[in-house]
Amino acid sequence: MKNFTKLLAVSVLTFGFANASQYMLDNAHSNVGFSVKHLMITNVNGKFKTYDANIDFDEQTKVFNTFKATVQTKSVDTGIEKRDEHLRSEDFFLSDKYPTMTFVMKSYKMDDDKDEGKMIGELTIRGITKVVTFDVEDIATVKDLKGKERVGFSLEGKINRLDYDLKWNKVLEFGGVTVGENVKIAIDVAAIKS
Repeated sequence: MKNFTKLLAVSVLTFGFANASQYMLDNAHSNVGFSVKHLMITNVNGKFKTYDANIDFDEQTKVFNTFKATVQTKSVDTGIEKRDEHLRSEDFFLSDKYPTMTFVMKSYKMDDDKDEGKMIGELTIRGITKVVTFDVEDIATVKDLKGKERVGFSLEGKINRLDYDLKWNKVLEFGGVTVGENVKIAIDVAAIKS
């Protein structure tokens, strides 16, 4: 009976990972973006140009077993170089000391709709790690023109930048501040099955 129980446990584990596959990030068709309020009236949008991810995804169940991402903070791009230099400075990312920020998934909860779910993990910026939740949407798989299997999905979430010691601000004359505290994160991922 004991041997049967061990065999059953091994079978369940094997089946759970049978359809899991490693995917390589397709940077040309992915985007790591963010937006934050400026002067309390409009949003400034930006992105990071250099990033990578380790993705283990089960095509059958549409469940993520692994998602680890690394972003180079010096690659921040808001379209204005002077502002980007400020973001790389001690006031924000302190890129010389903290060249990367990372996200490591700890769990994935699939919604009733298999094309959506919640990815919970640890986001580290400036050496500070906090648990964050991303809404995962539009999960889809397809075979491309070269016959390669691909997966695509989007991640959306929100963080408070003060939690990560990104504290620079200026108080406005009429009240309010120059830069909002909440940062919206919007990531589009395309990846190719290895």
